[in-house]
Amino acid sequence: MTDEEILSHFRETDALLEGHFLLSSGLHSNRYLQCAKVLMYPDRAALLCRALANKVEAALGVNAVDIVVAPAMGGVIVGYEMARQLNVPGMFTERENGEFAFRRGFSLTPGARVVMSEDIVTTGKSSRECIAAITAAGGHVVAATCLIDRSNGTADVGVPLVSLMQMDVQTFEPHNLPAELQGTKAIKPGSRDIK
Repeated sequence: MTDEEILSHFRETDALLEGHFLLSSGLHSNRYLQCAKVLMYPDRAALLCRALANKVEAALGVNAVDIVVAPAMGGVIVGYEMARQLNVPGMFTERENGEFAFRRGFSLTPGARVVMSEDIVTTGKSSRECIAAITAAGGHVVAATCLIDRSNGTADVGVPLVSLMQMDVQTFEPHNLPAELQGTKAIKPGSRDIK
């Protein structure tokens, strides 16, 4: 699947937004990818995640993963679909007292080979937090995945990151906004509370 084919799914579902956005990381941006709008269509979710699963299998080998774990909220759908495509179980972590934890009776077999899967990576903060929860629960994270790597390959999540597509989407510190964003209200489309 080419980058243009991937982006066409975002455009066709109005998931590629332009404006002034306050990201979960606390950074600002003039573009935002709302994966939830793409993933609300099961056929599109299956196509995108199958292409990502192919990349995972090429990088790690077939049958190199025991389970997929995703961070809630944004990663739940892509994590489920990645687990389905890789033919392994899937579960997710949720924030409890501000940190990711396994709830709902989810637990990992010690040493389980885990792929941490989420929708978008910008700074990698949520990925690192989810990976820390997996490691604390006894899992061995063999790779992380995302549909879109907004960092264009610069985010460090502590393990190999396999993305369906890398993008160079500009982000800005709140005190260093470009002229076109200054004085405009930022929309907060992310799922993590900003401190």
